[in-house]
Amino acid sequence: MSTLIAAEGLGHAYHDEWLFKNLTLGIQTGQRVALVGINGAGKSTLLKLLAERFNPLEGKIVKNKSVKIGFLDQEPSFPDGYSISDFIFSLENKQQQLIKEYEELIEDPNPDEKKLNRLYEELSEHNAWEYEHEIKTILSRMGINHLQQKISTLSGGQKKRLALAKLLIEDPEIYVLDEPTNHLDIDTIEWLEKLLTSGNKTILLVTHDRYFLDNVCNTIVELDRGKIYNYNGNYAYFLEKKSEREAADESTFQKNKNLLKKELEWMRRMPQARTTKSQSRIDAFYDLENKTKQRSDNQTVTLNVKMSRQGNKILELHHIGQSFDEKKIINDFSYTFKKADRIGLAGKNGTGKSTFLNIITGNLSPERGTADTGDTTVYGYYKQGGLAFNEKERVIDIVKSDAEYIKMADGSTISASQLLTLFLFPPKKQHGMVEKLSGGEKKRLHLMKVLMQNPNFLILDEPTNDLDIDTLNVLEEFLENFPGVLILVSHDRYLLDKMSEQLFIMEGNG
Repeated sequence: MSTLIAAEGLGHAYHDEWLFKNLTLGIQTGQRVALVGINGAGKSTLLKLLAERFNPLEGKIVKNKSVKIGFLDQEPSFPDGYSISDFIFSLENKQQQLIKEYEELIEDPNPDEKKLNRLYEELSEHNAWEYEHEIKTILSRMGINHLQQKISTLSGGQKKRLALAKLLIEDPEIYVLDEPTNHLDIDTIEWLEKLLTSGNKTILLVTHDRYFLDNVCNTIVELDRGKIYNYNGNYAYFLEKKSEREAADESTFQKNKNLLKKELEWMRRMPQARTTKSQSRIDAFYDLENKTKQRSDNQTVTLNVKMSRQGNKILELHHIGQSFDEKKIINDFSYTFKKADRIGLAGKNGTGKSTFLNIITGNLSPERGTADTGDTTVYGYYKQGGLAFNEKERVIDIVKSDAEYIKMADGSTISASQLLTLFLFPPKKQHGMVEKLSGGEKKRLHLMKVLMQNPNFLILDEPTNDLDIDTLNVLEEFLENFPGVLILVSHDRYLLDKMSEQLFIMEGNG
């Protein structure tokens, strides 16, 4: 296999902090690579560098100029004033321009017959009918039906699906995908898996969806504290080898700690006069101290906040009914929630899941029926859209605005700073501005804010979007031991299978 793209001696910093230095990585033709690592490790930055969205501060990206890269950003941006049609169809592609003209014409209630007949002939001459079918299939799968609609009117999820649709239509030599399954329903994710594994596609992606990762990727690359580790196998193989590596790292770390202790004693009693030999030992001491500090800073998220006492009456829904644009999405639904209910809420996009959750939490009054909440019920609602943090506010101040001290599950009380440390926000990040956090770190902060409320009725709406796999594993462990009510909305099949004991499926027709 030939190398399609490579990073050589790559180094890049974000807000004056180095994410990685002297990083080397090569991607071969036909390789399907998953890039994993904790939030803030630099995964999205590395994808953008490889997709040539900007230049690295150090090193270079090596590829043939003719190799076309398709990049799906975590949060895509679009030209001002564009319609869906303007964005999807390329001016340089004759087939696409004919298809665009044809699709726009057939949307007209009274199309010009002469133009239509001319287009029929031209589409046949350019062998574009099969391509037209492929494009319509992709757009339909992504829920894109009105080509003249302005992109500015779309939701965040619709924009992400539109960007993915364009990339699939273009079918580049290298796919670089940042969280491609976000905002996709389960059927569409499974369709996407089949599409990406057909042929001999070359793919580099970041995903939180472990089933998707396992089904699509044949190589896993871990970005850990600025270093790259390669695993040629599936997710289970990666976990096994990562565990072995971390055990070896832990052994080295303990040896370094013991050596550091001895060297520290030597530093304290060392005479002022420094020989070349002693200066060399001093340099080695600081190098060892830095390695030990790096290992100490890279711990695991800890979720063990206290749950509020829960009474016998939790929430009773009586004959709930709700419509949207005159279409019934919930019709005469009743349910009495019980302690330790673990419910998965499933359904295609637009079937009313968010509306149902807003009724449960009291943010929306149902058009028909009643939602009766118990006196001791405390909701914790992790919303898919996240929280609108003030980007210019310090992370620590955002937490302190809710509480200076937080009760933990073991009865102890810790400070806001200590809780942030448990959620992998070191002191430097705690006192830094929110704007310096990665997308995944902001989601982790959002999750922490929800759990700080000590909820006994936890609602998680797509919690896996943009969270790293390490944090997801800890979240799963917390949810397994959570004694309250859990409602989980997720297109992550792994999480739904593991966490829910019953399913509410919304079909959008009441």
